Amino acid sequence: MYVIIVGAGEVGRSIAANLEDGHDVAVVDQDADLVEELTYSLDVLTIRGDGTDLETLREGGLEQASLVIACTDNDETNAVVCGAAKATSEVFTIARVRRRTLLETWQGSQGAFGVDFMVCTDLLTAQAIFRISGLPSAHDVDTFAGGLVRMAEFDIATDSPIADRTVSEADCYDSLTFAAIFRDDEMVVTRGDTVIRGGDRIVVIGSPESINEFADEVACTPDEAEEVVIVGASEIGFQTAREFEDHGFRPRLIERDPERAREVAEALPNTMVMESDATNSEFLAREHVGEADVVIAALDSDEKNLLVSLLADRLGVDRTVAIIENPEYADLFETVGIDVAINPREETAEEIVRFTRTDNTEKVAMLEHDRAEVIEIEVGEESVLVGRNIAAATNDLPDGVVIGAISRGGEHITPRGSTVVQPGDHVIVFVDAAALDEVVELI
Repeated sequence: MYVIIVGAGEVGRSIAANLEDGHDVAVVDQDADLVEELTYSLDVLTIRGDGTDLETLREGGLEQASLVIACTDNDETNAVVCGAAKATSEVFTIARVRRRTLLETWQGSQGAFGVDFMVCTDLLTAQAIFRISGLPSAHDVDTFAGGLVRMAEFDIATDSPIADRTVSEADCYDSLTFAAIFRDDEMVVTRGDTVIRGGDRIVVIGSPESINEFADEVACTPDEAEEVVIVGASEIGFQTAREFEDHGFRPRLIERDPERAREVAEALPNTMVMESDATNSEFLAREHVGEADVVIAALDSDEKNLLVSLLADRLGVDRTVAIIENPEYADLFETVGIDVAINPREETAEEIVRFTRTDNTEKVAMLEHDRAEVIEIEVGEESVLVGRNIAAATNDLPDGVVIGAISRGGEHITPRGSTVVQPGDHVIVFVDAAALDEVVELI
């Protein structure tokens, strides 16, 4: 597939890095420094120019492109890029936007602006925050097969019941698959004799009920978050509060700017909006923020979010979630005690990348900064899995692959060695990123 990416920021670079091995990629940006950096760091065609200019898109290979992804930091620019591409070609177009209102306008008249698919960064981030908050000990949570299957990533404490036990000994769940372990800089695809150690980060795939049971018994999770405090009425903070409201919660939101506080208070009837500086420890103590189940830092800078999260942790908050714009800070945040760091651009790249897979790919979730992926694929007649039990079929797949779950006719099936895959099944697969293209082709 030939892909043109307009915008070489964090989202564009992340998508380009993910696609460079298996696709022909061109990246367009007006920033000469970014273009030069990509020229030497990635195996892609780089073009300095304006992506809204049809001649620039043609220079990038518009006539041969299957996909144009507009992911600059300007919503209107991204819409214009898609419109320009559609003006002279049948290319599939994707626009990344920040404003939910623009997404809702597009949804009301799909095909508007020349956009075939629109991704709202702030809404995706809010939804990710809500999923993670609903499983308080998880670092990453995603759903597949219309909610029938869930993937979650947990830290295993040294005193966890499964620490120092093999996967076979720990596997007492009816509908759960132990997929992989991240241990320091190593990724281990689990087998029955794999020993789980304290300090590991483990990926499990299964039914929502089994994931919750695993969290309760193994990851020592507290009860589901009920008292939620959001710091910062940024667009992400606002959308997060709205997401919690939509699910029956009554969150509290702290915003320093009086005008913005009044604005969001009017738009969020079930959210208590407090006008204050969230770095004021006296205010936090007076408002009993330390009793919250989760504090979500959604301010306008990584440094402020780190400070707020550390203050909340010191006050005794059960769980802290921080928004980070610089993905290089993710490990730092978690090292100093922030429970979860979420990068909006990574959430966006994850949603867009699935369009570059086969037509049968339904969902993609990236793990550990794209060291691995969990993907949902509808199995075709020619798949190596069809008509064979999994024990035999997986011999034809490369290393680094675990079939985590199967959805068949709305029913969740836990894959075992004797399970036979049928055409039309949706398989949820953990894949080492290095083997991804080969696995997608085979399945």
